[in-house]
Amino acid sequence: MENLSYWKGKKVLVTGADGFIGSHLTERLVQAGAQVSVLVRGSSISGTYRFHLKNIGHLRKDLRHIIAVNIASPDTIHLVKKNAPSVIFHLAADAYVPYSFDHPFEVMATNLHGTLNILHAAMKIDSLERAVCTSSSEIYGTALTAKISEEHPLNPTSPYAASKVAADRFAYSYYLTYGLPVAIIRPFNTYGPRHTYDVIPKFIDLALKGEPITVYGAGLQSRDFTFVDDTVRAFLVMGRDKKAIGRVVNFGTGTHVSVNKIAKLIVRYSGSRSPIVHIKKRLAEVKKLCCDASLAKRLFGWVPTVSIEEGLQRNIEWQRKNRTERT
Repeated sequence: MENLSYWKGKKVLVTGADGFIGSHLTERLVQAGAQVSVLVRGSSISGTYRFHLKNIGHLRKDLRHIIAVNIASPDTIHLVKKNAPSVIFHLAADAYVPYSFDHPFEVMATNLHGTLNILHAAMKIDSLERAVCTSSSEIYGTALTAKISEEHPLNPTSPYAASKVAADRFAYSYYLTYGLPVAIIRPFNTYGPRHTYDVIPKFIDLALKGEPITVYGAGLQSRDFTFVDDTVRAFLVMGRDKKAIGRVVNFGTGTHVSVNKIAKLIVRYSGSRSPIVHIKKRLAEVKKLCCDASLAKRLFGWVPTVSIEEGLQRNIEWQRKNRTERT
């Protein structure tokens, strides 16, 4: 377990705090004694923003401040500046790749304009020590090398990935142009409790229901799946270690697993009788993503600690319990 004493009393703002990774990060920061504020998606009704804390309702009394706003709105700049955090973890995004196929303008507004609002606000905060901006392994496209390092070409294959490339490069430009203390984290496919829309939680849900598990195409596409606990440790080190400033750093396990294998492991560990069926391949499918995390290890000593087998079993048990509590 990482020493969390650095965060005690630290003023931190987490955008996208009630999302999957954001909720786990927020929870960890609260446990560490940080003064945590959150920025979540809000809808405006008669000039008042209303919101629902999806995954962090249990933390509400522990939060310093809740900012409810459309992150693409210019209002974000003033609200973040007023909050005056020392560290910003910027995770807010439209992250569901298929959504970007039919809604590229909305995805670009959230992912790029939202990031620009955070960067511009950060420039106005005298007490700012770090702005950690969340990129994505999707920006690389299909791997051209056995493992993907930070030097791999950026070949986005979807509007979502293109929006993340733009946000990633804008964040880096603010470091170069303005000297803003930016750190860019590129996590590979993260899974674990509370995730809802990616392949692993979808497969688990189908397996627990005993319904057919549908695999796009031949199922040979592979990903570097990282358990959320390891990804949260990556965010914390990027927010704390000075060597992260001005850096782009990949975080992943260095092992890629096919979608077919994921489906078979989930069936086995859940004790399901769900058949595995193949359907038409998805648009803009990336064939393989496998992380070269050697820079993260060299700079910070970061290495993954949860295997895919352990992570899947923990994820299955959480979804089984969560499903039982809902019924």
